[in-house]
Amino acid sequence: MQTQPDDQCPRAPAERSRSLSLGNLAADEVRSAVDEYGAIHDAGVENRKANYRALVNRYYDLVTDFYEFGWGQSFHFAPRRRGESFKASLVRHQRFLAERLALKSGMQVLDVGCGVGGPMGNLARHTGASFVGINNNAYQIQRAKRHTEDIRPLCRFIHGDYMRIPEGDGRFDAAFAIESMPHAPDKAGAFREAYRVLRPGACFAGYEWCLTEAFDPANAEHLRIRNVIMVGNGLPDLSGAAGICSALRQAGLEVLEARDLAPDSDPETPWYRALQGRDLSLSSIPRTPIGRSLTNLTLRAAERLRVVPEGTTRVSTLLNAAADALADGGESGIFTPMYFFLARKPVSA
Repeated sequence: MQTQPDDQCPRAPAERSRSLSLGNLAADEVRSAVDEYGAIHDAGVENRKANYRALVNRYYDLVTDFYEFGWGQSFHFAPRRRGESFKASLVRHQRFLAERLALKSGMQVLDVGCGVGGPMGNLARHTGASFVGINNNAYQIQRAKRHTEDIRPLCRFIHGDYMRIPEGDGRFDAAFAIESMPHAPDKAGAFREAYRVLRPGACFAGYEWCLTEAFDPANAEHLRIRNVIMVGNGLPDLSGAAGICSALRQAGLEVLEARDLAPDSDPETPWYRALQGRDLSLSSIPRTPIGRSLTNLTLRAAERLRVVPEGTTRVSTLLNAAADALADGGESGIFTPMYFFLARKPVSA
C-alpha cells in the first residue's frame, strides 16, 4: 500500500484541538515538569547524561502535543527538492532508509526511538515489513498505537530504553533510527545495543543530529546556537559528525556509507526553510515564526484564563527559541539534522 504525504491527509478538527493541550500531563503537573526539565538541563552535561531518561521523558511529556500540532506524526527534517512540499520530503526521506535497508514483507525491523509512530507506520504501509518500535516515553507509545491502528498486525511497540533493548540477540533483520540517537548519553553504547539485536549481516541505518566541520568552538554565536538547540530539544550533548562513524565502529559495526544529506537540498528550499516562514501554505503556518508567535500569544492568554495549564507558554517559548536556533544552525552551516549512516553487523559476528 502506498502512503500519502501527511499534508494530503488533513487532521480532523477534534484532533487539531486536542493537539493544543498537553494531554499527557495533569494540569497541575505541567509547571513542575517544566521546572524539572530545566533543572536537569542546567546542571551540566554530565548530569544530563546521568539523568538522560528523566531529561528525555520530561521533554517529550511536554512537547509531543506541540510537535503533532505543528509537525504532524513525523518529527524530523529532510532535504527538499525544488517544488516539493515539506511533508512530501519527509515521506521521501523515510523511504530512502527503506531502500538502503532493502525492507520488504517478511522482515522484522526495529525502529530505535520510534516517536509517535509516523515514519514506522508509513514504512510498514509502503514495504509490508513488520516493525517493532521502542520508545522511552509512555505517552508517545500511546499516540503511536493510535496512529498505526490500521496496520496493527505489522506494528508492535516497546515502552523501554534503547540503551537496554529488551529483545534477544540477533532478533532483527534490519534497524533504523530517525533523529532519535542524539538523545543517547553514550553513542557507542546505543549503537552496541543495535548491533546486539541485529542478526549477522543485517544493516542499521539512520539520521543523526551533529555539528559540522564549520562549527568553531571559539565562536560565541556558534556556541549560543549549539546550546539553544540542546536546551530546546532535550539533548544531553551535541557533538561533531566525525564521532558518529567512530561510535559505530566502536560498537562493532562496519560503516558502509556516511555523509551529510543537507547539501542534497535544493538551494531555494533548504531543510530549515519550514522554520523560516518561507513556505506559503495553510498547513505550514504553525511551523513559521509568525505562526509560532501567534500560538504563543494565544497560549499566554489561555493560561491567564486557566484554559490551559500553567507552564504551557514556557514550553511554547522553549520550542520557539529552539526552532530559531535550528534555522540559524542550518543557515550558518554549523549544524545538520541529517547525517546519514548505513552500517552492517559483520556476517561472522
